[in-house]
Amino acid sequence: MDIGCHLPTQGPLATREALVTFAQEAEKRDVASLWISDHVIFPRQATGSYPGGRFPHPPDRAYLEPVVALTAAAVCTTRARLGSSVFILGHRHPVVMAKMLTSIDALSSGRLICGVGVGWWKEELEILGVPFHARGRQADEILRVFKVLWTEENPSFSGEFFRFSNIGFAPKPVQKPGPPIWVGGDSPGAFRRVVTLGDGWHATSKTPGELKEALAKLRAAAEAARRPFESIELSLRYVLTDALLAQGPQAVVDVLGEYKRLGLSHVLIDFRRDDLGKMLELLDLVTGTIRPAVNRA
Repeated sequence: MDIGCHLPTQGPLATREALVTFAQEAEKRDVASLWISDHVIFPRQATGSYPGGRFPHPPDRAYLEPVVALTAAAVCTTRARLGSSVFILGHRHPVVMAKMLTSIDALSSGRLICGVGVGWWKEELEILGVPFHARGRQADEILRVFKVLWTEENPSFSGEFFRFSNIGFAPKPVQKPGPPIWVGGDSPGAFRRVVTLGDGWHATSKTPGELKEALAKLRAAAEAARRPFESIELSLRYVLTDALLAQGPQAVVDVLGEYKRLGLSHVLIDFRRDDLGKMLELLDLVTGTIRPAVNRA
C-alpha cells in the first residue's frame, strides 16, 4: 500500500519556502505522493454540511490556489506522484481546467492523479457559478469534457452545460488516455460516477468499519454497471490527529494495517500543522517508523 502526504498550503505555511521545502524533503524520504485540497474562497457562512464534521477554515485564512500549488510541486520534485484530494468540478471552466491538468501532467512528466468531487459548500459553489442542485449532472459532463479534450484530435462536445467544436487542444496528457481520475464522495451518485467515469475511488474521513460498508456499496454499483471491481483503484485520505498520535505510533500502524487488509492501494496521510518544523517531524515519524511497520503488516 502506497503512502502519500498532504502539502502545506494554508495559514502561516502558505508560502513558497514551506511548500518547496516540505515537497523536497518528502521526496527525499521516498513518499509515494504529494497532495493538495481545493478551496478558492471561504464565504463567511456555510449552510451545507462539511464531510469532516467541522467548519473547514476561518474566512480570512491564507490558502494557496490548489492548481498553482500542485504545479509548483510538479516543478520542484521529480518522482512523487501529485494528487488532488479533491479538485471540485465546477470551480473552474472545464476547458481551462483540462488544459491546466494536462499542463501539470506535462510539467511533472506524467505524475498527476486527478482526484475530483462535486463539493458541498453551497455558498462557495454559487459564487463560482455552479448550479448547486445540478452540480452532480454538471460534474459528470465536466469529466466527459476532460476525456474528449485529452483523447480526441478534433474535440467537440455538446451537452447541457458546455458546448464547443472545431478547436485544437495540445499538448495532450503524458499519461494515456489521460491522468487517472479518482472520484471522491460516497453518495449513490458518487459511486455511479466512480464506476462509469472514474479510474478509482478516493474516500475521506472513514473508519475501517465505515470503509468496509462503503466498499460493499461501491462493489454493488460496479456490478450493476458491469464494471470489474478489481479495475477500480481504492484510496483514502486519513487525518493524523494529535489524539491518535498520543496513543503511540502502533495505534496509527494498526489503523493503516486495517485499511491495507481492506484492499486500499493508496493512503494519503494528512498531518498538516501550522508549523513547518512540526510537519517535518511528523514526516520523519510517518516515513521512518509508521510506513515500514505498515509494509510488514
